[in-house]
Amino acid sequence: MPRPPRIELAPGLDAPRILTGLWQVADMERGGKLLDTGKAATALADYAAAGFDAFDMADHYGSAELIVGRLLSSSKSGNSKAFTKWCPSPGPMTSETVRAGVNERLQRLGVKRIDLLQFHWWNYRDPAYFDAMAELARMREEGAIAHLGVTNFDTDHLRLLVKHGVPIATNQVAFSLLDLRPAGRMSEFCKASGVRLLAYGTLAGGFLSDAWVGKAEPRDGEVADWSKSKYKRFIDAAGGWSALQEILAAAAKVAKKHGVSVANVATRWVLEQPAVGAIIVGARLGEREHRADNLKVFSFELDRDDHARLDEVFSEVKALPGDCGDEYRKPPYLTASGDLSHHLKTEKKTAARTRQRQNFSSGTKWEPMAGYSRAVRVGSRILVSGTTATHGAGTIVCRGDVEGQTVYILDKIGAALESLGGRLEDVVRTRVYLKDASKWEPVARVHGRYFGDIRPVNTMIGGIDFIGDYEIEIEAEAEL
Repeated sequence: MPRPPRIELAPGLDAPRILTGLWQVADMERGGKLLDTGKAATALADYAAAGFDAFDMADHYGSAELIVGRLLSSSKSGNSKAFTKWCPSPGPMTSETVRAGVNERLQRLGVKRIDLLQFHWWNYRDPAYFDAMAELARMREEGAIAHLGVTNFDTDHLRLLVKHGVPIATNQVAFSLLDLRPAGRMSEFCKASGVRLLAYGTLAGGFLSDAWVGKAEPRDGEVADWSKSKYKRFIDAAGGWSALQEILAAAAKVAKKHGVSVANVATRWVLEQPAVGAIIVGARLGEREHRADNLKVFSFELDRDDHARLDEVFSEVKALPGDCGDEYRKPPYLTASGDLSHHLKTEKKTAARTRQRQNFSSGTKWEPMAGYSRAVRVGSRILVSGTTATHGAGTIVCRGDVEGQTVYILDKIGAALESLGGRLEDVVRTRVYLKDASKWEPVARVHGRYFGDIRPVNTMIGGIDFIGDYEIEIEAEAEL
């Protein structure tokens, strides 16, 4: 049997262009009965023997890491690689916390080095992800991690980390004929920076296949597994069942032309996107496998007419809201479990309260020394001090990069507002101070992504001689 073509995702990180995803392990173990590790590892060995030898998993995918560890310890592992994820609960990312998370992955996999460790973070307004990434980078230098990736990061925060110098090889995001979000700014940045996208959801839980062409919408309760539950939400957000059927009809015509399946067309389209390194196709170990059909993806290419036919459908389908990963961080939560707001609470630092006044401190050494607060609430009004891209005790984030500093600052302002009972939606005024007035446009575009639907009044001033190596400072006022 032919083998899938391979790609170098990063220097020294070679993988097939179709990765084997193991999220279905969690679904198969949903009733509490664990899979037989030995039998499941044998099933994985068949994938490895056929060239599908890179396995994608996570700390919460049931027994997936243990199953891959069993394979890696066997004589049938070949050149198999383990791509896993660490998705910590919100909270301080101390060195001990990060190392405990990584060491658990190492122990479950039974390896001394993780081929690709992918990091997920819930709430950008909590900047502890900077501490986590810094520690992960140190563990990479020490040899416990070969390559670092992130999962479900949006463009602004992926860019922020890369511009800050974090060595990120990949970003894993949803990407399909139904979800075109990564085709815009995300792809542009990844092509420019060398970050590869690992695309999941390319078949939308199986909805982008021949089995659903022309079929009636399933009723409530008929969507059984977690994956289909999740992507049914995507379908609803993209315009409903009729929108899916338009996509399927167009893909079916392309599939008939090339003598392949709708799933092949859906997969091929994502693989041809220039920022995509590989796609992830899920496996239900011991139940069914689609390796032979997946290989058909490499037997044809989409021509200009094929792309034109699909583009015509895209223009009629409702775009999913936001950027990559937003379904985990803001409504509508397009996930199998629905509302994820419990993951998004910002940790309160210090809030001193009198009868009419609350002062919020972010904990920097400058606030008590200079006698000011990060934010103050008086009645229904919140005022946020001029805020710079300072992390922790004094680290300047994205030194020299005004766009990255703007993203960090607006997250920091959002956290200060939340700690006093407000939100970005309550902001009525912002003032922006720039070192270099000629760099106004990237700042304005970031401001627009945060406040495009809120529209506070705004002032922008250039030519500022900052105290410290900063490109920008922003202050805000909110009325609850």
